[in-house]
Amino acid sequence: MKKYFLTATVTSLFLFSCKQSETKVETAENPDGTVTTTTVETNKTTGLDSTKVNATIDKTKENLDAAGKKIDDAADKAGEQLKKAGEDVKAAAAKGAEKVEQGAAKAKEDLQKK
Repeated sequence: MKKYFLTATVTSLFLFSCKQSETKVETAENPDGTVTTTTVETNKTTGLDSTKVNATIDKTKENLDAAGKKIDDAADKAGEQLKKAGEDVKAAAAKGAEKVEQGAAKAKEDLQKK
C-alpha cells in the first residue's frame, strides 16, 4: 500500500514539474515599410489542477482506510466463527467421550455377567 502511495506521489510531482514552452515569432510590416519582429514565449503547465489531484489522493486514502476496516472486521468475524467452531468441536468430543465411557461400562457389566 505504501508503494502505491509513493508511486502516486512521485507521478503527481512529475506531472506538476512538466511545463511546455512555446515560442512564436511574429513579424509585422509597418506602414512605413519597415518590418518588426516580435518573439513571444508562452509557458504552459500540464493542465492538472492541484486541488483535483489532492482531492483524488484524499479520496484514495479514504477508500484504503475503508478497505482496511472491512478487512479487520472480516478477520474479527472469522476469529469469532473459529472460536465458536472450536467450542462446538470440544462439546462434540466430550459427548463422544461420554458415550465411549458408557459403552465401556456396559461392556464391562456384560463381561462380569458371563
